Amino acid sequence: MSHVHGPGCRHGHHHGHAHGAHGQGPAHHDRAFAVGIVLNVLFVAVEAWFGWRADSLALLADAGHNLSDVAGLALAWGAAFAARLRPTHVRTYGWQRASILAALANAILLLVAMGALALEAVQRLGAPHPGDAVTVMAVAALGVLINGLSAALLMKGSQDDLNIRGAFLHMAADALVSLGVVGAGALYLAFGWAWLDPLVSLAIAALIVAGTWGLLRQSLHLAFDGVPEGVDLVEVHAWLRSQPGVRSVHDLHVWALGTSDVALTAHLVMPAGHPGDAFLIALADGLVHRFRIGHPTIQIEIDGLPDGCVRPARLE
Repeated sequence: MSHVHGPGCRHGHHHGHAHGAHGQGPAHHDRAFAVGIVLNVLFVAVEAWFGWRADSLALLADAGHNLSDVAGLALAWGAAFAARLRPTHVRTYGWQRASILAALANAILLLVAMGALALEAVQRLGAPHPGDAVTVMAVAALGVLINGLSAALLMKGSQDDLNIRGAFLHMAADALVSLGVVGAGALYLAFGWAWLDPLVSLAIAALIVAGTWGLLRQSLHLAFDGVPEGVDLVEVHAWLRSQPGVRSVHDLHVWALGTSDVALTAHLVMPAGHPGDAFLIALADGLVHRFRIGHPTIQIEIDGLPDGCVRPARLE
Protein backbone atom coordinates (compact mmCIF):
# COMPACT_ATOMS: atom_id res chain seq x y z
CA MET A 1 0.00 0.00 0.00
CA SER A 2 1.48 3.33 -1.03
CA HIS A 3 1.55 6.33 1.29
CA VAL A 4 0.79 9.85 0.07
CA HIS A 5 0.31 13.26 1.64
CA GLY A 6 -2.53 15.60 0.74
CA PRO A 7 -1.61 19.23 -0.03
CA GLY A 8 -1.60 21.48 3.00
CA CYS A 9 -1.98 18.62 5.46
CA ARG A 10 0.41 17.75 8.24
CA HIS A 11 2.92 15.02 7.46
CA GLY A 12 2.63 13.34 10.83
CA HIS A 13 -0.32 11.19 9.83
CA HIS A 14 -0.66 8.05 7.78
CA HIS A 15 -2.36 8.00 4.39
CA GLY A 16 -3.56 5.03 2.41
CA HIS A 17 -4.62 5.00 -1.21
CA ALA A 18 -6.25 2.18 -3.15
CA HIS A 19 -8.34 1.68 -6.25
CA GLY A 20 -11.46 -0.42 -6.06
CA ALA A 21 -11.93 -3.23 -8.50
CA HIS A 22 -14.66 -1.40 -10.40
CA GLY A 23 -12.96 1.96 -10.78
CA GLN A 24 -11.43 1.15 -14.12
CA GLY A 25 -13.16 3.80 -16.25
CA PRO A 26 -15.63 3.43 -19.12
CA ALA A 27 -15.66 0.51 -21.46
CA HIS A 28 -14.48 1.17 -24.97
CA HIS A 29 -17.37 2.05 -27.29
CA ASP A 30 -15.33 3.04 -30.32
CA ARG A 31 -17.27 0.84 -32.74
CA ALA A 32 -20.63 2.11 -31.50
CA PHE A 33 -19.53 5.73 -31.91
CA ALA A 34 -18.02 5.11 -35.35
CA VAL A 35 -21.10 3.31 -36.67
CA GLY A 36 -23.42 5.93 -35.17
CA ILE A 37 -21.48 8.82 -36.74
CA VAL A 38 -21.33 7.24 -40.21
CA LEU A 39 -25.02 6.32 -40.21
CA ASN A 40 -26.08 9.77 -39.02
CA VAL A 41 -23.90 11.63 -41.54
CA LEU A 42 -25.54 9.64 -44.33
CA PHE A 43 -28.98 10.23 -42.86
CA VAL A 44 -28.39 14.00 -42.56
CA ALA A 45 -27.57 14.14 -46.27
CA VAL A 46 -30.68 12.15 -47.19
CA GLU A 47 -32.93 14.12 -44.84
CA ALA A 48 -31.66 17.53 -45.98
CA TRP A 49 -32.07 16.61 -49.66
CA PHE A 50 -35.61 15.31 -49.34
CA GLY A 51 -36.55 18.05 -46.89
CA TRP A 52 -35.53 20.62 -49.49
CA ARG A 53 -37.36 18.75 -52.27
CA ALA A 54 -40.51 18.35 -50.16
CA ASP A 55 -40.25 21.86 -48.66
CA SER A 56 -40.65 20.33 -45.20
CA LEU A 57 -39.51 22.39 -42.22
CA ALA A 58 -39.78 19.32 -40.00
CA LEU A 59 -37.29 17.39 -42.16
CA LEU A 60 -34.92 20.33 -42.67
CA ALA A 61 -34.98 21.20 -38.98
CA ASP A 62 -34.45 17.60 -37.96
CA ALA A 63 -31.57 17.36 -40.46
CA GLY A 64 -29.95 20.31 -38.71
CA HIS A 65 -30.56 18.69 -35.37
CA ASN A 66 -29.10 15.40 -36.57
CA LEU A 67 -26.04 17.29 -37.79
CA SER A 68 -25.61 18.64 -34.27
CA ASP A 69 -25.98 15.04 -33.07
CA VAL A 70 -23.09 14.03 -35.33
CA ALA A 71 -21.01 16.75 -33.69
CA GLY A 72 -22.23 15.57 -30.30
CA LEU A 73 -21.30 11.96 -31.05
CA ALA A 74 -17.86 13.04 -32.24
CA LEU A 75 -17.42 15.14 -29.11
CA ALA A 76 -18.50 12.29 -26.84
CA TRP A 77 -16.22 9.85 -28.70
CA GLY A 78 -13.26 12.22 -28.41
CA ALA A 79 -13.93 12.69 -24.70
CA ALA A 80 -14.20 8.93 -24.14
CA PHE A 81 -10.85 8.48 -25.87
CA ALA A 82 -9.27 11.32 -23.88
CA ALA A 83 -10.51 9.80 -20.63
CA ARG A 84 -8.47 6.66 -21.39
CA LEU A 85 -5.19 8.56 -21.73
CA ARG A 86 -2.70 7.81 -18.98
CA PRO A 87 -2.02 10.40 -16.26
CA THR A 88 1.16 12.46 -16.57
CA HIS A 89 3.30 14.56 -14.25
CA VAL A 90 1.35 17.67 -15.24
CA ARG A 91 -2.11 16.02 -15.46
CA THR A 92 -2.11 13.62 -12.56
CA TYR A 93 -5.74 12.55 -13.16
CA GLY A 94 -5.26 12.34 -16.92
CA TRP A 95 -8.07 13.72 -19.11
CA GLN A 96 -11.03 12.09 -17.36
CA ARG A 97 -12.74 15.46 -16.83
CA ALA A 98 -13.08 15.71 -20.62
CA SER A 99 -16.06 13.35 -20.51
CA ILE A 100 -17.89 15.69 -18.10
CA LEU A 101 -17.14 18.72 -20.25
CA ALA A 102 -18.29 16.85 -23.37
CA ALA A 103 -21.60 15.98 -21.72
CA LEU A 104 -22.04 19.63 -20.72
CA ALA A 105 -21.15 20.85 -24.22
CA ASN A 106 -23.58 18.36 -25.76
CA ALA A 107 -26.39 19.62 -23.56
CA ILE A 108 -25.69 23.27 -24.42
CA LEU A 109 -25.40 22.44 -28.13
CA LEU A 110 -28.78 20.74 -28.12
CA LEU A 111 -30.51 23.56 -26.24
CA VAL A 112 -29.17 26.19 -28.66
CA ALA A 113 -30.21 24.12 -31.68
CA MET A 114 -33.69 23.58 -30.28
CA GLY A 115 -34.08 27.30 -29.58
CA ALA A 116 -33.37 28.06 -33.25
CA LEU A 117 -35.75 25.29 -34.33
CA ALA A 118 -38.58 26.58 -32.13
CA LEU A 119 -38.18 30.13 -33.43
CA GLU A 120 -38.40 29.02 -37.05
CA ALA A 121 -41.36 26.75 -36.31
CA VAL A 122 -43.32 29.56 -34.65
CA GLN A 123 -42.73 31.78 -37.67
CA ARG A 124 -43.82 29.02 -40.05
CA LEU A 125 -46.86 28.18 -37.91
CA GLY A 126 -48.30 31.61 -38.74
CA ALA A 127 -48.20 30.79 -42.46
CA PRO A 128 -48.35 27.01 -42.94
CA HIS A 129 -48.20 25.46 -46.39
CA PRO A 130 -48.53 21.87 -47.59
CA GLY A 131 -45.60 19.60 -48.32
CA ASP A 132 -44.93 16.12 -49.66
CA ALA A 133 -46.23 14.00 -46.80
CA VAL A 134 -45.25 10.68 -48.40
CA THR A 135 -41.62 11.78 -48.74
CA VAL A 136 -41.58 13.09 -45.18
CA MET A 137 -42.96 9.82 -43.84
CA ALA A 138 -40.48 7.69 -45.81
CA VAL A 139 -37.45 9.70 -44.67
CA ALA A 140 -38.68 9.80 -41.07
CA ALA A 141 -39.16 6.02 -41.10
CA LEU A 142 -35.53 5.67 -42.18
CA GLY A 143 -34.63 7.93 -39.27
CA VAL A 144 -36.42 5.62 -36.85
CA LEU A 145 -34.25 2.72 -38.03
CA ILE A 146 -30.92 4.61 -38.05
CA ASN A 147 -31.38 6.43 -34.76
CA GLY A 148 -32.83 3.35 -33.11
CA LEU A 149 -29.81 1.27 -34.14
CA SER A 150 -27.41 4.00 -32.97
CA ALA A 151 -29.18 4.17 -29.60
CA ALA A 152 -29.09 0.38 -29.23
CA LEU A 153 -25.32 0.37 -29.78
CA LEU A 154 -24.86 2.90 -26.96
CA MET A 155 -27.49 1.54 -24.57
CA LYS A 156 -25.20 -0.63 -22.44
CA GLY A 157 -22.62 2.08 -21.82
CA SER A 158 -25.29 4.67 -21.01
CA GLN A 159 -26.12 2.92 -17.73
CA ASP A 160 -22.83 3.86 -16.07
CA ASP A 161 -21.39 6.82 -18.00
CA LEU A 162 -22.98 10.28 -18.25
CA ASN A 163 -21.01 11.11 -21.40
CA ILE A 164 -22.27 8.01 -23.23
CA ARG A 165 -25.73 8.56 -21.74
CA GLY A 166 -25.84 11.97 -23.39
CA ALA A 167 -25.09 10.43 -26.79
CA PHE A 168 -27.62 7.64 -26.16
CA LEU A 169 -30.36 10.11 -25.20
CA HIS A 170 -29.78 12.05 -28.42
CA MET A 171 -30.22 8.95 -30.52
CA ALA A 172 -33.19 7.58 -28.57
CA ALA A 173 -34.98 10.95 -28.65
CA ASP A 174 -34.39 11.25 -32.39
CA ALA A 175 -35.86 7.81 -32.98
CA LEU A 176 -39.01 8.78 -31.07
CA VAL A 177 -39.22 12.14 -32.85
CA SER A 178 -38.92 10.47 -36.25
CA LEU A 179 -41.71 8.13 -35.23
CA GLY A 180 -43.81 11.18 -34.39
CA VAL A 181 -43.08 12.69 -37.81
CA VAL A 182 -44.38 9.50 -39.45
CA GLY A 183 -47.58 9.84 -37.45
CA ALA A 184 -47.94 13.52 -38.35
CA GLY A 185 -47.50 12.71 -42.04
CA ALA A 186 -50.24 10.11 -41.83
CA LEU A 187 -52.60 12.64 -40.22
CA TYR A 188 -51.78 15.18 -42.91
CA LEU A 189 -52.64 12.69 -45.63
CA ALA A 190 -55.91 11.84 -43.87
CA PHE A 191 -57.09 15.34 -42.94
CA GLY A 192 -54.95 17.83 -44.89
CA TRP A 193 -53.67 19.66 -41.80
CA ALA A 194 -50.80 21.74 -43.20
CA TRP A 195 -50.05 23.24 -39.79
CA LEU A 196 -48.92 19.85 -38.52
CA ASP A 197 -45.41 20.28 -39.98
CA PRO A 198 -44.37 23.31 -37.86
CA LEU A 199 -46.33 21.94 -34.91
CA VAL A 200 -44.32 18.72 -35.05
CA SER A 201 -41.16 20.86 -35.15
CA LEU A 202 -42.25 22.57 -31.93
CA ALA A 203 -42.99 19.19 -30.38
CA ILE A 204 -39.49 18.03 -31.40
CA ALA A 205 -37.95 21.05 -29.68
CA ALA A 206 -40.01 20.61 -26.50
CA LEU A 207 -39.27 16.88 -26.26
CA ILE A 208 -35.53 17.29 -26.72
CA VAL A 209 -35.28 20.24 -24.32
CA ALA A 210 -37.10 18.18 -21.67
CA GLY A 211 -34.75 15.25 -22.21
CA THR A 212 -31.66 17.43 -22.29
CA TRP A 213 -32.36 19.39 -19.12
CA GLY A 214 -31.36 16.52 -16.84
CA LEU A 215 -28.12 16.03 -18.79
CA LEU A 216 -27.32 19.73 -18.46
CA ARG A 217 -28.05 19.75 -14.74
CA GLN A 218 -26.01 16.62 -14.00
CA SER A 219 -23.01 17.57 -16.14
CA LEU A 220 -22.91 21.11 -14.69
CA HIS A 221 -23.14 19.62 -11.19
CA LEU A 222 -20.19 17.30 -11.85
CA ALA A 223 -18.17 20.06 -13.54
CA PHE A 224 -18.22 21.92 -10.21
CA ASP A 225 -17.16 18.82 -8.25
CA GLY A 226 -20.64 18.03 -6.96
CA VAL A 227 -21.29 14.68 -5.29
CA PRO A 228 -22.21 12.28 -8.14
CA GLU A 229 -25.81 11.18 -8.50
CA GLY A 230 -26.49 7.97 -6.61
CA VAL A 231 -23.93 8.68 -3.88
CA ASP A 232 -25.39 9.72 -0.51
CA LEU A 233 -22.64 11.62 1.33
CA VAL A 234 -24.37 11.24 4.70
CA GLU A 235 -24.60 7.47 4.18
CA VAL A 236 -20.93 7.29 3.15
CA HIS A 237 -19.96 9.25 6.27
CA ALA A 238 -22.03 6.97 8.53
CA TRP A 239 -20.52 3.85 6.95
CA LEU A 240 -16.96 5.10 7.41
CA ARG A 241 -17.76 6.10 11.00
CA SER A 242 -19.07 2.58 11.69
CA GLN A 243 -15.80 0.87 10.77
CA PRO A 244 -13.88 -0.82 13.63
CA GLY A 245 -11.62 1.55 15.52
CA VAL A 246 -12.91 4.73 13.87
CA ARG A 247 -13.85 7.42 16.40
CA SER A 248 -14.75 10.18 13.95
CA VAL A 249 -14.59 11.18 10.28
CA HIS A 250 -13.79 14.61 8.88
CA ASP A 251 -12.65 16.29 5.65
CA LEU A 252 -14.83 13.92 3.65
CA HIS A 253 -14.99 14.81 -0.04
CA VAL A 254 -16.61 12.85 -2.88
CA TRP A 255 -16.48 13.99 -6.50
CA ALA A 256 -16.34 12.67 -10.05
CA LEU A 257 -13.01 12.34 -11.82
CA GLY A 258 -14.94 11.73 -15.03
CA THR A 259 -18.38 10.48 -15.98
CA SER A 260 -17.67 6.95 -14.81
CA ASP A 261 -15.05 7.20 -12.03
CA VAL A 262 -15.77 8.53 -8.52
CA ALA A 263 -13.10 9.66 -6.05
CA LEU A 264 -13.15 10.07 -2.28
CA THR A 265 -10.83 11.56 0.30
CA ALA A 266 -11.42 11.35 4.04
CA HIS A 267 -9.64 11.64 7.39
CA LEU A 268 -10.38 8.86 9.88
CA VAL A 269 -9.55 9.48 13.54
CA MET A 270 -8.42 6.13 15.03
CA PRO A 271 -6.97 6.57 18.57
CA ALA A 272 -5.81 2.94 18.79
CA GLY A 273 -3.28 3.49 16.03
CA HIS A 274 -2.91 2.76 12.35
CA PRO A 275 -4.97 -0.38 11.53
CA GLY A 276 -2.68 -1.64 8.77
CA ASP A 277 -3.01 -2.21 5.06
CA ALA A 278 -5.61 -4.99 5.42
CA PHE A 279 -8.05 -2.45 6.90
CA LEU A 280 -7.46 -0.01 4.02
CA ILE A 281 -7.88 -2.73 1.39
CA ALA A 282 -11.16 -3.86 2.96
CA LEU A 283 -12.31 -0.24 3.19
CA ALA A 284 -11.59 0.34 -0.51
CA ASP A 285 -13.43 -2.88 -1.41
CA GLY A 286 -16.44 -1.82 0.64
CA LEU A 287 -16.52 1.66 -0.92
CA VAL A 288 -16.49 0.33 -4.47
CA HIS A 289 -19.15 -2.31 -3.88
CA ARG A 290 -21.49 -0.28 -1.66
CA PHE A 291 -21.12 3.16 -3.24
CA ARG A 292 -19.28 2.56 -6.55
CA ILE A 293 -16.45 4.79 -5.36
CA GLY A 294 -13.39 3.38 -7.11
CA HIS A 295 -10.70 5.93 -6.21
CA PRO A 296 -10.51 6.35 -2.40
CA THR A 297 -7.71 8.07 -0.51
CA ILE A 298 -7.84 7.67 3.27
CA GLN A 299 -5.79 9.53 5.88
CA ILE A 300 -5.50 7.90 9.31
CA GLU A 301 -5.11 10.22 12.32
CA ILE A 302 -4.23 9.07 15.80
CA ASP A 303 -5.15 12.15 17.79
CA GLY A 304 -7.49 14.03 15.48
CA LEU A 305 -5.76 17.35 16.12
CA PRO A 306 -6.17 20.22 13.64
CA ASP A 307 -3.91 19.60 10.67
CA GLY A 308 -4.31 22.74 8.59
CA CYS A 309 -6.82 21.31 6.12
CA VAL A 310 -9.97 23.23 5.23
CA ARG A 311 -13.01 21.73 6.95
CA PRO A 312 -16.26 21.12 5.05
CA ALA A 313 -19.65 21.30 6.78
CA ARG A 314 -19.76 18.75 9.59
CA LEU A 315 -21.85 15.64 9.02
CA GLU A 316 -21.70 14.20 12.52
